[in-house]
Amino acid sequence: MALDQAFDQRGYDEDEDEAGESSDGTEMTFLEHLEELRWNLIRAFASIFVFAIIAFIYIHEIFDKVILAPSRPDFWAYRQLCRLSDLTGYADLCVKKLDFQLQALGMSDNFTMGITISFIIGLAFAFPYAFWEIWRFIKPGLRITEKRAARGAVFYVSFLFLTGLLFGYFVASPLAINFLANWQLSPEIKNQYDITSYISILATLSLGCALMFQMPMIAFVLSKVGVLTPAFMRTFRKHAWIVILIVAGIITPSPDVYSQLLVAFPLVILYEISILVSASIQRARLKESQELMNS
Repeated sequence: MALDQAFDQRGYDEDEDEAGESSDGTEMTFLEHLEELRWNLIRAFASIFVFAIIAFIYIHEIFDKVILAPSRPDFWAYRQLCRLSDLTGYADLCVKKLDFQLQALGMSDNFTMGITISFIIGLAFAFPYAFWEIWRFIKPGLRITEKRAARGAVFYVSFLFLTGLLFGYFVASPLAINFLANWQLSPEIKNQYDITSYISILATLSLGCALMFQMPMIAFVLSKVGVLTPAFMRTFRKHAWIVILIVAGIITPSPDVYSQLLVAFPLVILYEISILVSASIQRARLKESQELMNS
């Protein structure tokens, strides 16, 4: 809410249906809009760059305690799987070892990976502010009713992004790493992986989950423009669940059903939340139409 109030202090008139006026009350030209967008993007990328520099300063601690953590059997996710194994009696769930070694094949791989990791961490930490900068540019162009409907968008988008990122890091990535590390065609083949491959899996799954967790916000936007309806989502609910199970199977290639359900369950919840979001948009639209007819 505080962020929304900060937007409104930029000199835009809340009583106007359409934004597009400069601080002196005159209408902004196309080039002035581009100039404003340019500075919003500059500040957004600058925030990512600042966090990336901070991450690079502490890259050794981050690499040992954060990046390499899912490669060790004492990682949080593996400990929870062992507890689940005790409860279910399914011994294969417990991760007791990760039989692989990481290596850097290229002379510049360590330095390159350090920069890559720093940028990814910078993106994760700066995302709320970067999205706020983009939203600052978009919001004045909305009508009053649209502004009210989108109130808190920065908070919800940021919350879903960070929640998905944590889910990808603590759940999806360890499950995939565990399966790929322990699956071998032959005992004669030693698992020695390039560090770039390990980082790629960790970053792809973490950021991929962060984007998938935006499902309710995507449903909000599509419902707002009339492309998506709750009736449509309810009709194809079973189809969506099948797609979610397929996606969960791709994310967690482990053959046990428990790992797949651990990933699929949150996505099913997000789909059901998306239905509720779409239904609320439809009710608001019907209420607005009735008020216009009665007036």
